[in-house]
Amino acid sequence: MLDPSSSEEEGDEVVEVERKEVAASKSLGGARRPPGRAADDHGGGGLQPRGRGSAGGRPSRPSPSVGSDKEKEDLEKMQREEEEKKKRLQLYVFVMRCIAYPFNAKQPTDMARRQQKISKLQLQTVKDRFQAFLGGDTQIVADEAFINAVQSYYEIFLKSDRVSRMVQSGGFSASDSREVFKKHIEKRVRSLPEIDGLSKETVLSSWIAKFDTIYRGEEDPRKHQQRMTASAASELILSKDQLYEMFQQILGIKKFEHQLLYNACQLDNPDEQAAQIRRELDGRLQMADQIARLGGRFPRLISREMEAMFIEELRSSVNLLMANLESMPVSKGGEFKLQKLKRGHNTSIMDMGQEDENLLSKSDVVLSFTLEVKHLQQKTVTFRLGKMKTKTTKLYKPTWCVRVSGWWWWWWEGTEGGWQSTLDFQYTFAMCSYREKKAEPVELLQLDGYTVDYTDPQPGETSQGQPTARRGAAVITAIIIIIIIKHVQHSGSSCGPLPPAACVQQLERVPLMQRICPMRSQSHYADRAQKHGMDEFISANPCNFDHASLFELVQRLTLDHRLNDSYSCLGWFSPGQVFVLDEYCARYGVRGCHRHLCYLSDLLERAENGAMIDPTLLHYSYAFCASHVHGNRPDGIGTVTVEEKERFEEIKERLRVLLENQITHFRYCFPFGRPEGALKATLSLLERVLMKDVVTPVPQEDVKAVIRKCLEQAAIVNYQRLSEYAKLEENVGRLVTPAKKLEDTIRLSELVIEVLQQNEEHHAEAFAWWSDLMVEHAETFLCLYSADMDAALEIQPPDSWDSFPLFQLLNDFLRVDYNLCNGKFHKHLQDLYAPLVVRYVDLMESSIAQSIHRGFERECWEPVNIASTLLSVSIQMPRLPNVTGPSVSLPQIPNFSPPSWITANCDSDNGSATSEDLFWKLDALQTFIRDLHWPEEEFGKHLETRLKLMSSDMIESCIKRTRAAFEAKLQRSSRTTDFRVPQSICTMFNVMVDAKSQSAKLCVVDLGQERQYHSQINHLIEETVKEMITLLVAKFVVILESVLSKLSRYDEGTLFSSFLSFTKPGMDVADCYVTFVRHSQDMLREKVNEEIYVERLFDQWYTSSMNLIGTWLTDRMDLQLHVYQLKILIRIVKKKYRDFRLQGVLDSTLNCKMYETVRNRLTLEEATASVREGGMQGITMRDSDEDDNDN
Repeated sequence: MLDPSSSEEEGDEVVEVERKEVAASKSLGGARRPPGRAADDHGGGGLQPRGRGSAGGRPSRPSPSVGSDKEKEDLEKMQREEEEKKKRLQLYVFVMRCIAYPFNAKQPTDMARRQQKISKLQLQTVKDRFQAFLGGDTQIVADEAFINAVQSYYEIFLKSDRVSRMVQSGGFSASDSREVFKKHIEKRVRSLPEIDGLSKETVLSSWIAKFDTIYRGEEDPRKHQQRMTASAASELILSKDQLYEMFQQILGIKKFEHQLLYNACQLDNPDEQAAQIRRELDGRLQMADQIARLGGRFPRLISREMEAMFIEELRSSVNLLMANLESMPVSKGGEFKLQKLKRGHNTSIMDMGQEDENLLSKSDVVLSFTLEVKHLQQKTVTFRLGKMKTKTTKLYKPTWCVRVSGWWWWWWEGTEGGWQSTLDFQYTFAMCSYREKKAEPVELLQLDGYTVDYTDPQPGETSQGQPTARRGAAVITAIIIIIIIKHVQHSGSSCGPLPPAACVQQLERVPLMQRICPMRSQSHYADRAQKHGMDEFISANPCNFDHASLFELVQRLTLDHRLNDSYSCLGWFSPGQVFVLDEYCARYGVRGCHRHLCYLSDLLERAENGAMIDPTLLHYSYAFCASHVHGNRPDGIGTVTVEEKERFEEIKERLRVLLENQITHFRYCFPFGRPEGALKATLSLLERVLMKDVVTPVPQEDVKAVIRKCLEQAAIVNYQRLSEYAKLEENVGRLVTPAKKLEDTIRLSELVIEVLQQNEEHHAEAFAWWSDLMVEHAETFLCLYSADMDAALEIQPPDSWDSFPLFQLLNDFLRVDYNLCNGKFHKHLQDLYAPLVVRYVDLMESSIAQSIHRGFERECWEPVNIASTLLSVSIQMPRLPNVTGPSVSLPQIPNFSPPSWITANCDSDNGSATSEDLFWKLDALQTFIRDLHWPEEEFGKHLETRLKLMSSDMIESCIKRTRAAFEAKLQRSSRTTDFRVPQSICTMFNVMVDAKSQSAKLCVVDLGQERQYHSQINHLIEETVKEMITLLVAKFVVILESVLSKLSRYDEGTLFSSFLSFTKPGMDVADCYVTFVRHSQDMLREKVNEEIYVERLFDQWYTSSMNLIGTWLTDRMDLQLHVYQLKILIRIVKKKYRDFRLQGVLDSTLNCKMYETVRNRLTLEEATASVREGGMQGITMRDSDEDDNDN
């Protein structure tokens, strides 16, 4: 006998049972224990005696004097547990037979592979890994765009309470997390600018790879793959041993109980199993005949006409099973073979080893003998034979008991029936022939598949015989009785071989103390079979059981086991579970409708308790039941019981309520659109459930009404939960000020927008057929929010502008949504803010008008470099000065960036402080109103037109005030050559320049005739600039007139000329005038920003000056010029010509007719003066045509 191959647990328990039996026996032939006595040797196993003696194993009923309600409850609880244990053991016997010899079903290979579910601990680990990445604690290199995407994914998805609920429901896998991230980044990547040589698909792949790295952390991918391979076994095709172990866990069967049942049922004998099936089928046929003959035991059918059809269904199902059975191959074990196990190797569901038979070799049966004799006060002796040890017995002196124990004969026969010797979970037996003093056998026969029984001693045989035949024939051999005892002890059978009476009598003559081990009589084995109680389950007739209720139990327990494993199964059974359940239904005649009704009931119960169940799975089972109940089965009309119809109607109503509840809570039942396609399948199933039968479609209006009701309720649920979530972040007990209330409302609006965006991104596709209902849902959701928004705005102080960011936030979201733009809530928002916008524009207009008036009154006309000021200082919108009524403040424009027109001139001085402030306010106001993106076209155009008109009026006022200031400034200035063009004159010109450039932006309206605003203001600017140039030129002419008036005192024939002739005046007058001209030219050229205005001014200045000099000379045509007059004029004309030519005045202007007249007159006067005494002293008109460096 070789090493046992069963687990230590079973072996220890059985040994413990034997030890207690020995201790209880007074002698071999002593009194037997009562057949019904309970055995508690298997502590915790829940196995109680069966049959007639089962009552003896229950606790005795307490007497009334000491009994109590608690004891009665405990007793009843124990009795219920005992009955439940019996039920599960009986059910396990049926399941074992389905696994051992399947002839109807196979394990499916086309089922979808389920993903590993994520637990709460794993989710927290993932969160920690992403938080570490965002905190910079990892070595992953990433750009800012990817970091922002991960940040958004972490905040929106991983930290969401809906993800935690999905994890709790068992429907969240790593694949879901990855798909959500992929969908999250697709829009971000598509919106990125194109990069040469880098496609957006490459960026997506790179981001996904980095995501996988973050998600995995520092785990070794190989270890992860190994772990996945081991745990994924339940999703693959399972061996019989793995199926046994799975259903042991499902039904709560212990290993040793399985061992006893397995061996007793001869599950490894295909012939026995086939015979068992034939007996079962024959019993079902007899039952069908009995029902048909006696007319009783019919289930309650919906019609009496179905009774004949019911009998026909029973017979057809049995005939089909018989045909399937006859088609099975004859080979042992059929298609599936048992896996031979070795001791110490516990086969589990995850073990995927090969199912090779455990064949013995001679090296496995080498003998080793150990003989130990101890002389103590009470002497003991122990024999070791191979790897088996005898029990210890007290001896008065050493005795070779083996010689007196005798030989018993063992009959091995390979025929059908009887007691099998193959013990796959305990021992492997073999018959060996050894030579004397040799440890290795000469011959070896492995006893696999033989029947064991006792025979009478064979004549002429006094020693161990030799095997005479192989498997299939009879083998007669002699063996030591202890091997038989050991074989029986570890077989677990309740019907082991019983020794002949002669052998027992011979053994009883041996003194008890001289026996190697206590021998068991025939009564002992009867007691042992009853003690284990397995005979009741083994011999039970399957036809006498209600397999419908038994199957409902095993299916429910299997579903619980499936939902608690490591896979996100969503209620789908594994291939092995489907195989066993299919085989059970086919073999024991469980009706298909009953099966699916029970399945639906169990799935609904789990879904109602928060488990994630695939609606497609519900749809399959519901469709089958509906077609059966309504008589539209694909295989024809079948019988329908009253119970099936009533239960179907009950389940239909439960399913409808569940589906409506799931649609109402679609954001929480299907968070972020996961599981993929589940929401769409739910809507499809609801439409199927609303059908009255499987043929007549439900009117679309009815379906639409149900979904509309669900989505209306969904809006309420979503907003309530969103409000509760937002309030969690508020400080409890803090005084709620209007500013704090507005801040909370803006935060709530961000959450509202986020919810609507998620609905569009993750759920809109499922509601594509009901898109108008989703729009209604969004409007209802926004309507609920509007109540809180209105309440927050009502408590704001009057003329408060802090709520404009709320409008911009909501309007920017709504205006780009095709369905929500100008919808109910959007129009309400416009109606709410339209008066506020009008009031704001009115106040701004009044403020700007007053600022112009007061600004120009205090204006010093110093140039202002507005760009540098704006770039370095955060400018705020001004408050209204001295506005009648309550104090009103204008909104502050946050994060103001300078307009484009400012940056273009940032290196030059611009207009005055008042003008620059005006232009900035007008631009900021128009930008602010434009950024509101008012959705209603008519009101938006009204606002734009009004602002353009206001800007035109303001700029016109600015121009007129500047022109008036310009004229006043010139009137107050000097009329002599001491005059210098001041900075303020240039600033006023620059105001005109800025007004012209700003009017092109601030005063243009794209409305055809409304362009007149810009045309009018441009015309006004041009006319004003002309007037300013004329005034300035007139100022220059007045100065020149003052110079000529001084020269007029030297006219010939005047009283003063005779006196002045005796003086020797210098060239100071000419030099002062030339200096004045040059300074004015340089100032205008440098400070005025518009080149055209400067050139126009110089042209008019030169022409006017030449005209004045020409007129002055013409008036003295009959007089000869004084030498002093001639020298001054030559110097002035000569320098003016050269200077204006250097300033860019065209030759056509320089060489005008008046200039030629003046030049000819001065040349003639020069010739006359040169012949006089003293001459011209080197001053000549000839130099005026030369480019010299004379100053």
